[in-house]
Amino acid sequence: MILPIYVYGQPILRRAAADISADYPDLKQLVADMFETMGKADGVGLAAPQVGLPIRVLVIDLTPLADEHPEFKDFRKTYINAHILEADGDETAMEEGCLSLPGIHETVKRLNRIRLRYHDEEFTLHEEVIEGYLARVLQHELDHLEGKMFIDHISPLRKQMIKGKLNAMLKGKAHCNYKVKTSRKS
Repeated sequence: MILPIYVYGQPILRRAAADISADYPDLKQLVADMFETMGKADGVGLAAPQVGLPIRVLVIDLTPLADEHPEFKDFRKTYINAHILEADGDETAMEEGCLSLPGIHETVKRLNRIRLRYHDEEFTLHEEVIEGYLARVLQHELDHLEGKMFIDHISPLRKQMIKGKLNAMLKGKAHCNYKVKTSRKS
């Protein structure tokens, strides 16, 4: 089922998400719905707060990038209760966008290596070091689980330059080709 993606201005996007237990109701269906929603919106990552749930669940599908990056062939993963244990390495700058901020793309600096602890969809515990592009995508999605968005990492000047677009979203004007839930009361 395609879920609406919550857009900038929705309070849930600014709240920290909670860990869940293995018996969370309908978890497998939620994960399937999140993958379907993300695919319909042409995203590569989606966190549960972006679909209105304050829980630490995120999905990543990098298979659309496999033509240019063969290492991402068939890369579809679920991360539950994910927490960064440490981040280090080189800081790299790259343009980011977000399904919850349609039409906004800004350059963000992030470290290129993280050590992550998480559960998979079967609730098996993992701890691994992740580098490069996947580390960037995970940091972006994990920000959502902490109540942050990529625009929190840009300069005040850049934020001022996109203020009009942010204000439009607050007024319920989000232009995209997927179903959204804006902060405007209907």
